[in-house]
Amino acid sequence: MALRSGIYIVPTHRWYIERTVWLIAGLVLLSCTALAVLSSPLWVLGVIATGLVSINVALTGFCIVGNVLRLFGFTPMLDRNTPARGKLYFMQTDRWYLERRIYLAVGINISVASVLALVHSIWWLLFTGFVGAAMVWFAATGFCIMANGLYWLGAEPRLAPERRQPAPTLSDPPAARV
Repeated sequence: MALRSGIYIVPTHRWYIERTVWLIAGLVLLSCTALAVLSSPLWVLGVIATGLVSINVALTGFCIVGNVLRLFGFTPMLDRNTPARGKLYFMQTDRWYLERRIYLAVGINISVASVLALVHSIWWLLFTGFVGAAMVWFAATGFCIMANGLYWLGAEPRLAPERRQPAPTLSDPPAARV
């Protein structure tokens, strides 16, 4: 991966399946985290379930929430257009692009933090709450701290609204520097 600069922001002009999934997952994380702190630590199982679903989406492309959203008329931006699967929603899994890496990293991080909250310290729920808030923020604004970190490290996004051309350098021919 080549290092790059700039800011990565996903499109926010409409509510497509992937963006809505981030919103729903973030709200579930925030709700389960708050209930685990205020009511019963067993609510952490909801956070673990969300993490496992996120890992499953990254590995297989199958998303239960995405399929329900498709039934409600939402359209995807990262759909794996395979006619053999009918009208089911499957996220693209042909390469490890930026958005797919986010699903995997979030799933692993919140699952580990949830297990640590159950067996070590309830303070680990601060992390799951942060991730939930970050996912809601990501869905609302299109900006994600982790996505930008991966972007700067060179991960290739698929939800980029436009492909920016690199700035001309002094080694480019004069016509390219205009």
